[in-house]
Amino acid sequence: MTYEQLLEKAKEASKNAYVPYSKFPVGACILAASGQIYCGCNFENGSLGMTICAERNATGSAVLYGERKFKAIAIYSPLRDNCTPCGACRQVLHEFCEKDEEFDIIVKSGDGIKVYTLAQLLPESFTL
Repeated sequence: MTYEQLLEKAKEASKNAYVPYSKFPVGACILAASGQIYCGCNFENGSLGMTICAERNATGSAVLYGERKFKAIAIYSPLRDNCTPCGACRQVLHEFCEKDEEFDIIVKSGDGIKVYTLAQLLPESFTL
């Protein structure tokens, strides 16, 4: 699957976001090391701290099916270019990649895409 196709899947996932409070839909699609893909969207709660980001939703879906190593994630919001993961999601993604330098984060940028490594977005990540 190409990164453009992965981003298209994230775009489709964003259409199912439940965002009555922020009105900021996000979709994410993870490419596991197995080659399988798992999507998620953000969903909010009136107790805003209970909100789940699209990236963590997709991660949970992958983990449910036994995935433990990821290669890339595409993230899409129709309201913003360069929609990178929040800090909490960056740390969660770190847990499931072998090397931060080899995990790609794909986002929409104008009519194209931009690719970051997790190491670029989460330098000095926390590890036990």
